[in-house]
Amino acid sequence: MTNSLPKKSFFISLQPAQAWTVILGFSLFTAVCIVANAGGILRLLFPAASFLVGVFLYRRYPILYIGFTWWIWLLSPWIRRLVDLKSGWVDPSPILLAPPLVTLITLASLLRYLPQSYSQGGLPFILSFLGVGYAFLIGLIQTSPTSAMLACLNWLTPIAFGFHLFINWRNYPQISQNIQRTFLWGVLVTGSYGVWQYLVAPEWDRFWIINTGAVAFGAPEPLGIRVFSTMNSPQPFAVVMMAGLLLLFNGKGTFRFASAGVGYLSLLLSSARAVWLGWLVAVFILTSSLKAKLQMRLIITLLVIVILVVPLANIEPFSSVIAPRIESLSNADDDVSYNERAERYETYLSIALAQIIGNGLGGNAALGPNIDSGILDTFYSFGWVGAIPYLGGIILLIFSLLQYPEVRLDPFMSAARAIGIGVFAQIGLNGATAGVFGVVLWAFLGLAVAAHKYYSQQNKPGIQD
Repeated sequence: MTNSLPKKSFFISLQPAQAWTVILGFSLFTAVCIVANAGGILRLLFPAASFLVGVFLYRRYPILYIGFTWWIWLLSPWIRRLVDLKSGWVDPSPILLAPPLVTLITLASLLRYLPQSYSQGGLPFILSFLGVGYAFLIGLIQTSPTSAMLACLNWLTPIAFGFHLFINWRNYPQISQNIQRTFLWGVLVTGSYGVWQYLVAPEWDRFWIINTGAVAFGAPEPLGIRVFSTMNSPQPFAVVMMAGLLLLFNGKGTFRFASAGVGYLSLLLSSARAVWLGWLVAVFILTSSLKAKLQMRLIITLLVIVILVVPLANIEPFSSVIAPRIESLSNADDDVSYNERAERYETYLSIALAQIIGNGLGGNAALGPNIDSGILDTFYSFGWVGAIPYLGGIILLIFSLLQYPEVRLDPFMSAARAIGIGVFAQIGLNGATAGVFGVVLWAFLGLAVAAHKYYSQQNKPGIQD
């Protein structure tokens, strides 16, 4: 097998200049609006400008578009909080449309290449796309068009993004390097902010917790917040952090240990136990898939991280939050959150599984506001008719990934596969297939398939698809 991945480098290069001029101009405009208390304008212009920048990058600089998309998902909720603090609380906020709108640009790739992708291994994407399409049509009938379309954004954009990464398999080396670099800095920035958020409780984060009334976010005070960093809540932050930390195993240089230190500490402070379990699943998949030399490198990296993180997690003011949460993994009888989740399952599982046609996208209100199970949400919204192709596509994709031999030689591909499986393993405990979770799930499954396609064609010189 020919491994022609470029040597990884984390040097920050603002090239090409035209693309970075647009990105920095957009960033400067956003910052000026926030400082100038022009939140009313920014609420409308931020998603529109994000979309336009995304279209420009998608057409002219597709590799940078991918990194830009990840950063929009990471930072938009934080920008929304800054705007709300200065310009007044607005819920729902148009700013939060920016991530799905920017990701939705990849629908162009989905519509253009989906029919011909069957011969290239795209059947899982086709099946899941059909499942979402069915649930969307049922949602238009059963609910309002607005509810159906907003829900469709959460379910369709992850598939489109993952498909876009898969269908651009020829650019796999450049895409993997871009994502590796993006998550290195993403973990450092959001992890550091998460630790600072816990210690200081910034005013805009306190304002957010008070107005949402979310008890699960902890107390709006220093040492009282359940860390959600720049994201909207602890679970989405944790799953992005999980993906980034797993990719750091593939990194080189001492800088990744600084990122990993704040990353793991903030992940622990999020108290997102379902994601912790997903991380364990992913680490097992990752370790077992690599050849001996790469396994040893991963184990050494993990030991160094443990040496860095464990002392921090066992001193105040961190240990009083982290230790009880870890202990609850082995003793769930007295855990309030676990018991509430078990009660919800007992109440709603039979209702969800009884849906044949389904209630459609946007029609899951009857499940209540605190349903955090992808299984319940999928079967209630899709019914068996839509859930079989949708979940069947994901399962078929994962089954295919388990057959690929290239993972033993490419640590990034192995990490991407492990991340996808680790996220899907949480489907009973989190909404693992939509929103931020869905973007992480489909993106890394798509990347792993792209890697397989890339290596397969490397071994067949002269063959064009």
